[in-house]
Amino acid sequence: MKMKTIFYKTIGTWVILLGLSLGGCKKFIDVLPTGNKIPTTFADYEAFMRNEYDNQTSNINQAVYLLNDRFETQANLNYDQLGGANYNWNESANRINLNNADETTYYSLYLTISNSNLLIENVNKTTEATVAQKSELIAQAKILRTIAYYTLSNFYADTYEESNAADKRAVPLILSANIDAPHKQVTIKEIYDFMLKDIEEAIPSLNVTSATVLHPNLGAAYALRARIYLTMGKYDLALTAANEALKHNDKLFDWRAFYDQNKNNIEQVNGSGAPVYALSTSPMGFDFVETYYFRHGVTRNAGREFAIRTDRATKFESGDAAFAARWRRRTVGTDTYYYSITTGYFNHAGLTTNEVYLIKAECQARLNNIPGALSSLDAVRVKRIFAAQYAPSSATGIVQAVKLIQRTKANCLIYGIVPFADMRRLNKDKDYATTLTKTEGVQSLSLSPNSHMWTMPFPMGAIKNPGNGIIQQNVDK
Repeated sequence: MKMKTIFYKTIGTWVILLGLSLGGCKKFIDVLPTGNKIPTTFADYEAFMRNEYDNQTSNINQAVYLLNDRFETQANLNYDQLGGANYNWNESANRINLNNADETTYYSLYLTISNSNLLIENVNKTTEATVAQKSELIAQAKILRTIAYYTLSNFYADTYEESNAADKRAVPLILSANIDAPHKQVTIKEIYDFMLKDIEEAIPSLNVTSATVLHPNLGAAYALRARIYLTMGKYDLALTAANEALKHNDKLFDWRAFYDQNKNNIEQVNGSGAPVYALSTSPMGFDFVETYYFRHGVTRNAGREFAIRTDRATKFESGDAAFAARWRRRTVGTDTYYYSITTGYFNHAGLTTNEVYLIKAECQARLNNIPGALSSLDAVRVKRIFAAQYAPSSATGIVQAVKLIQRTKANCLIYGIVPFADMRRLNKDKDYATTLTKTEGVQSLSLSPNSHMWTMPFPMGAIKNPGNGIIQQNVDK
C-alpha cells in the first residue's frame, strides 16, 4: 500500500515553533494565512493525521549515535560535533553548548503534540461526520500525543524510577494548540500518569482496524500501554496490555522466507567475486504485517537504513536472517562496515507485534514464568534465525532469560526509541547494567551505565525561548 503524504499548509504546521517563542491571543485556526483554508469539516482535520511530514516522524538520531547502532565516518562526525560527542562517548563535551543546531527531535515531536492538541480541541466542532467518527479521531490524536511524549521523556529526561519519579523533572506538558498556552515542565511521574490517562481515555473510542496505518488502532493503544508499563517496571500490567494487543494482531514477518525469496540479489557477486549491492524492497513499509501503527524514524523519505558498525554487527545472533537480508559487509578506503541493501520505508518508530511479543516475554520472565518467556521469545526468533542455526532458547533463571530477550529486542527494534529506553532502565539494575566499549583507531573508549550522557540536553532554542513557561535542563552538560 502506498501512502500519500498530505502537506497541509497552515500556520499550524509551525505552531509549536512559534508557540515556544512568541505571544499571541488567538488560536491558530482563527488566523487565516493568505491563500489558505481554515479547517472546518471533519475531513479537513482528519488530514492532519495523514500528514507524515509533520506528525508521523520521530527523529532520535543522537540516541542512535550514543548506542553506536550506526556506523558513521569521522569526516561526518567532525562536522556534526554533537553527534561526534555522543558517538565517541565524550563525557567532557558540553553537549548543551553543542546542541544549538540539532533541535529536530524537540521541535518535530512538539509539533506532533501541537497538531494532536488541535484535533482534540476542535474535532467535536467539525461538520460532515458522526459522533463515533469524531470520537475515534480524537482518540487517535491522544495516542499520537502519547507516542510523542514517551519519546521526549525517554530522550530529554531520566528514565522512570518509582523511587524518584515524583522528584525529577521531565519535559514541558503542553495541552493546547493555542499559541500562548501556558505550559509546565512536569515531573517524570506526572508525564507518565498523563500518558496512561490519555491511553485510558482513547481505548473506548478506537476500532480494531483504522483508516490507514498512520491512524492508531485499538491494538496500537494496548501495545503502547504495554511499552509504558514495562518502562515503569509494572510487569503484571504490561503483560495484560501485551496480551490484549496480541488479540488484535499477532502476526510476525518471516525473515527466513524473505531471505530465500531475495537470495539472488542478496548474495550476488561480480565477475571478480566482489559483492554486488543489489537492492531488495523493504518489507517494513506501510503494509508490514507486524504493524499496529506506522511511524517514520530519522527519515521520512524512501531510502536505505543506516550502515552498521562491525562491532555492532556481532551483537546480532548468529544466523539472523533479518540482519543478513538487510546489511552486507563492505569496505571503502579504510572504513569497513555493513551496508544497507534494502530500500523503501521502515517502521522504525511505530508499534509492532515483535515488540509486543518481546514485552510479553520479559514480563513473563520477571514474573518467574521462564518457560512462557522463552516460548514468547522463540515465537520471534523462529521467524528470524535460519533453520540450520536455530535452536530453542534456554535459560536457568530470570536474569539470563531477560538478557536473551533483550538481545533479540535490541536487534528487532534497532533505530527506534525502544532500545535506548530499554538500556536506560536496565542500567539502573546491577544485574543488567552494561558498560559499552569500543575501539576507535588506537583509542579504547567506554560509556558507563551511570553516565550523564544517557539523558540528552534540551536544545538551546528551547531554553532561550521557552514561551509561556519555564524549561530547565535535566543534565549539566
